[in-house]
Amino acid sequence: MSIVKVIEVIATSKNSFDEATANAVKEASKTVKNIKSVYVKEMNANVENNEIVTYAVNAKVSFTVNA
Repeated sequence: MSIVKVIEVIATSKNSFDEATANAVKEASKTVKNIKSVYVKEMNANVENNEIVTYAVNAKVSFTVNA
């Protein structure tokens, strides 16, 4: 039987929300195995001089563990 656990992570990118999401999975995978999905809960961007300088996501990463 497998159990699904969920962790919440915040990740950023200078290029896009897509890259920020990929960074969330990449960083989580350094310590978590068997990642099955990522759910983007919130997105935001930081603006300086009327231009977006960083993109950020608050994401939930789901993974399985063996019981």
